[in-house]
Amino acid sequence: MATSPPLLRAENLTLTFGGRPLFEDVSFSVHPGDRIALVGRNGSGKSTLLKIAAGLVESSAGDVITERNATSRYLPQDPDLSGFATIGDYARADLGPLDDPFRADYLLGELGLDPDRAPHDLSGGEMRRAALARTLAPEPDMLFLDEPTNHLDLPAIEWLESELSRSRSAIVLISHDRRFLEKLSRRTLWLDRGALRENNAGFAEFEDWRDKVLEEEEREHHKLGRKIVREEHWVTHGVSGRRKRNMRRLGELSELRKAFSEHQKPDGTAKLAAADARESGKLVIEAKNIAKSFGERELVRDFSLRVHRGDRIGLVGPNGAGKTTLVKLLTGKLSPDEGTLRLGANLDMAMVDQRRDALDPDETLEHFLTDGRGQSLLANGEQRHVVSYMKDFLFSPEQARTPVRELSGGEKARLILARTLARPANLLILDEPTNDLDMETLDLLQELIAGFPGTVLLVSHDRDFLDRTVNAVIAPDESRPGEGHWIVYAGGYSDMVTQRGETAPRQQAKTKPATTGKSNSAPETPKSQAGKAKLSYKQKYALETLPGKIEELSGVIAALEEKLADPALFSKDPAAFNKTAAELDGKRAQHAALEEEWLELEMLREEIEGA
Repeated sequence: MATSPPLLRAENLTLTFGGRPLFEDVSFSVHPGDRIALVGRNGSGKSTLLKIAAGLVESSAGDVITERNATSRYLPQDPDLSGFATIGDYARADLGPLDDPFRADYLLGELGLDPDRAPHDLSGGEMRRAALARTLAPEPDMLFLDEPTNHLDLPAIEWLESELSRSRSAIVLISHDRRFLEKLSRRTLWLDRGALRENNAGFAEFEDWRDKVLEEEEREHHKLGRKIVREEHWVTHGVSGRRKRNMRRLGELSELRKAFSEHQKPDGTAKLAAADARESGKLVIEAKNIAKSFGERELVRDFSLRVHRGDRIGLVGPNGAGKTTLVKLLTGKLSPDEGTLRLGANLDMAMVDQRRDALDPDETLEHFLTDGRGQSLLANGEQRHVVSYMKDFLFSPEQARTPVRELSGGEKARLILARTLARPANLLILDEPTNDLDMETLDLLQELIAGFPGTVLLVSHDRDFLDRTVNAVIAPDESRPGEGHWIVYAGGYSDMVTQRGETAPRQQAKTKPATTGKSNSAPETPKSQAGKAKLSYKQKYALETLPGKIEELSGVIAALEEKLADPALFSKDPAAFNKTAAELDGKRAQHAALEEEWLELEMLREEIEGA
């Protein structure tokens, strides 16, 4: 249990949009050092609740009480860089007088962005990196992070995990990335059907806890139903007593019926099923020594692969490594410069594209799903009304004529899945299909892939999802970065890590800032820099600043020791004596930790300079 006063207390928060409350009487607290996972279905109000806690949105009722002088930063899902001349200007915006302005540039560098670059041509992933640098730069007391891993590649996700693990900020985190949540969270807040439940454990234990809560809820609901049956039997057949008592029991029965009818069951889950297609040939893809270059940049070199019917193959790697190019080569959408490609017989392909290029923001859901051919579509060999089919993917009938632009990110992801899965296919190409999907839909997508009778090529940065779905992983050869070499590993993501002999892939999160140019030009990758090891910018900065911090802390410790030396303090004010003694213990521990950190860095500097 947290013993420090909370940095933030949310009390009885209610948010209503005209009709039924999105959530009601929600309360929670954030203490120093907290690591909180905020989870719930898409549309449950997680992002809105996070914005209310961050002070960006007003609730309909309730209060958010923040400790005086406590600082916070919020990471939005859709950062807005308009109005800033450079990425650096954006990342350094709103820094306080005591914040280090160089930390923003350091974070941008770690994330592979040039602070002097103009923001107008940034990709979605680059905008997310810039927003992360801005959010983390001041090292606030509280961080509110909404889907921080969206559009990040694996090296950047693992860098962010490491950075947040070292952070002293309290963190409230929304994410669909199970592995990310498991590594970072120590408490879980579950927003479900307008109510907030809390479990004093990290996300790794969430699903077991959730299932127990729902099972108990179902048992209680069943018991309530049996009690109503019993009371109704009494009303019909019981011996009449005093009128006052009979009226009381009738009133209680009415309340029981109301409670039973108002019980809100858990939200439904999407019904994902791929349309039946003819069986492909046993050999699906055969690539022999294929290669592909764009200018001087070689994305694929001398790569060979045989894909058989039923294979589930994942592709991983940093952004710009050539994953999409390799998929296009393997599916015949792009011709290799060298080598040969042979596709098997009877192939019917369907693709989910992470860029959602097929979505017209002004098109309605009905028109998109039916290709403008009325109000019905052929799904899995069956003629279905579009509204009935939409319900399988958790859309309401009223949304049939809703323009695509009004959908959330998760709804857009489900819409593309709905159209893709309606079409017969025996080869599914899924390019980042997990972006914006809630965990329940991810579970169903995982089951769909597991039971799909055809073949699957999956591009993903979601490590847990890869472990659950694929039987082989294709990844860049880390011993020869930027040279277009790819290696096939048997098993899932964790199996690949084991075969590499590492705890995790260690590509740098840094990449050379993309240059402007035509959209079909491949991004450049920095050349590997061989040479003598050297201290990083962060290590150099720490070496320069730690002595001053240690000296300052020594002065604080001396003042506290002098205060405790007063023999009359304890007798006059025992509470003040105990508070001072506790503060002194904390400062001494902090002093020892800083001295240890400085000593390790100094030894490292001497080792490097002596090499």
